[in-house]
Amino acid sequence: MVRLLHRVALAAATAAGAVAYVLTNPPDEAWISSLRAVRFTRAACAAVGVSVDYKWSLRSLESGTPQYSKVMREIHLRSALRLREMCSLNGGLFIKVGQHVGALEYLFPREYVQTFKVFHSDAPQTPLARMKRVIEEELGKPADELFLELEATPLGAASLAQCHRGVLRDGRVVAVKIQHPDVGKNAYTDMETMEFLVHCASWLFPSFHFQWLADEVRRNLPDELNFIHEARNQEKFAAMFRHLKFVKAPKVHWDLTTPRVLTMEFCEGGKVDDLRYIQRNRIPVDEISLKLGQMYSEMIFQHGFIHCDPHPGNVLVRASRGGGAEIVMLDHGLYSVREWISTPHLSRV
Repeated sequence: MVRLLHRVALAAATAAGAVAYVLTNPPDEAWISSLRAVRFTRAACAAVGVSVDYKWSLRSLESGTPQYSKVMREIHLRSALRLREMCSLNGGLFIKVGQHVGALEYLFPREYVQTFKVFHSDAPQTPLARMKRVIEEELGKPADELFLELEATPLGAASLAQCHRGVLRDGRVVAVKIQHPDVGKNAYTDMETMEFLVHCASWLFPSFHFQWLADEVRRNLPDELNFIHEARNQEKFAAMFRHLKFVKAPKVHWDLTTPRVLTMEFCEGGKVDDLRYIQRNRIPVDEISLKLGQMYSEMIFQHGFIHCDPHPGNVLVRASRGGGAEIVMLDHGLYSVREWISTPHLSRV
């Protein structure tokens, strides 16, 4: 018990120290520092609360018993909800990590996966007025001069950006992906916060082995913040699968694309796990599975250029003119390049 209280006190002191940090910064930077301190403190307090819950609630229970398992599931759910609320408030990179958790069903408890899956298609949104300011900063003109229309409600909101349906001056319908205004400013500070909290969690819970997740996010962050990089990946993907008529990537409008704004062709479709959409449009489920398998087999064994974020929000399906299944791949910011895979021997497997 003494050891537990000692650890909790240290964690709480760390969170309180973030508030004191504001007072030690120059006055002209106080508002930025206070924002970062608030974000750090919010994350630290959530982490402390989760740690205390696990330690305290399981303190007198014997591992492996039915009661232990029941209480563990309850703690998982409480903790997942608490952490999701914190991620929603902090936004940015915290949402990105939450999306990873929601996709790693083979690593995280079911309660965490189900709770964080909401971030795949329903992350916190930024008002359109603020997003229009990003467009003007990046493209040098007001959004209203560049687009006849930008829908106020985004098509989808994610960790680093959100996407709006728009209409160009010539009448073409586009999707405009716009980076959230504060993401670039907060990303690296948030990264340091998460690495610190993961380190603390490993110390409190020796069986906690998720430092690799923080390392992976840090390694990929520069590319994911640069939409020029994503646009190039998108075009490379389209060229790779030119021979498969059922695979689609939206065409990039380069004249309206910068590191923080990506304008592309608007593509209709439903999420790959939206069974009602699939049934309503009479898209053969077995054909979807077959074509997804073919597409990813070629990515892995033939090209060695692998789309690394294929959660349901990034994989759309739709009916082709002939009644078959078409696949539309979105969000090309993150790829894994595996040159050792792309060999004649493996490509024939």
